[in-house]
Amino acid sequence: MLRYLIQVIENLLTTGILIALLWGALDKEGGEARKSRALWGCAVGVGAALILAVLRRTTALISRGVFNLWILSFAIVFGLVYVFLLWGILQKPLGKIPFLRNRPSLAEAVPNYVEALFLGSLLFYILPVIFLYPTEFALADESILTTDFLFKLIGFTAGLLAVILTALALYKAARGVSGGLLKILLTIALLVNICNQMIVIVQFLLARRIIPMIRWVFRFIVVAVNNNIVFLYVLMGISFLLPLTLFVAGFRHPVSGKNPAERRKIRAVLRVNRRWCGAVAAGFIFSILAVTVIKTYNERGVELSPAEPMTIAGEEITIPIDQIEDGHLHRFAYSASDGTEVRFIVIKKNAAAYGVGLDACDICGPTGYYERKNEVICRLCDVVMNISTIGFKGGCNPVPLAYSLRGGNMVIVTADLENEKGRFK
Repeated sequence: MLRYLIQVIENLLTTGILIALLWGALDKEGGEARKSRALWGCAVGVGAALILAVLRRTTALISRGVFNLWILSFAIVFGLVYVFLLWGILQKPLGKIPFLRNRPSLAEAVPNYVEALFLGSLLFYILPVIFLYPTEFALADESILTTDFLFKLIGFTAGLLAVILTALALYKAARGVSGGLLKILLTIALLVNICNQMIVIVQFLLARRIIPMIRWVFRFIVVAVNNNIVFLYVLMGISFLLPLTLFVAGFRHPVSGKNPAERRKIRAVLRVNRRWCGAVAAGFIFSILAVTVIKTYNERGVELSPAEPMTIAGEEITIPIDQIEDGHLHRFAYSASDGTEVRFIVIKKNAAAYGVGLDACDICGPTGYYERKNEVICRLCDVVMNISTIGFKGGCNPVPLAYSLRGGNMVIVTADLENEKGRFK
């Protein structure tokens, strides 16, 4: 539950802040045609993101890294062009382009198209991840009518609502401040976001050895990636200046009018503005708590149960069947030839089968599994295992371990554990 609340806020709030500021600027300076194009840009971005999410889920044709590289590249270009157009830097050069010279209406519409493409690229980049989260709520062949699925859905929905309501409140606050201040803060926010996007691109290029590994660049990227959340804090700090300014201005605004009705109307507007400012503050406080306090609580370490006794004779490990008959998770540890502790788990699945695997998986590594309310949980990603699939490859399942039943004992060959010791180093 908490995991999806945190992930939605971390991934989506940046986009929500930028769209709120951009739409506030659009309300101040844009006409109906400009708003219509911006809406079309958002709609195309959402539609393309949905298609991409489906392709990622159902095929192996989509390389997430490559697609993100291209999408971010376009987003950076559109973002920079939009900043220049926002400050009127490119209007004159546009008018000198031969194709646009005799088409003044088209030249005037170019900034609107750039704005629409920029909005679309922002949504196209981030939404596929958001759309795919619900597909992780339940394992294959697992019913959605479970409390675990419901809790994950609640966390996901709460994260979406927090971002949407915070962005809406910020947009309402942006409408109440001066256009000049909004333009300055929007520009700073866009440049901060572009810096973050460029770091993601450089990280990808370094990982693929497309650009040479320069030591100081690598160290800078490592620090930036490990502290990526700082960019979100900076964006929140920048954008919070809008409601703060509006809130302070509300107390300085003279409540004067020709009659009591006009004065009541002014007071009502100021009161509504203060409420929107409070909503932004509440949204930001909740978001900060989610990515700090709640995240720390959610990622707290779970102590693994101690290894149980077993018998090692020659090249075989034997475990009495009576020891593992209760249907609960049992953990064992084998000391390999080089001293590495190789852990494995055993759980009875049904009357005729046992789930036996390493206390590690191909995705999360040797972080281990634990039992909670008769469920087997991955310690790292908090995914609930389908007990019937333990012993089979796939997903976050434990790496399968061969066993045999003989003379009232479960028998495991030590050579199989020796071959897997590298996973636990």
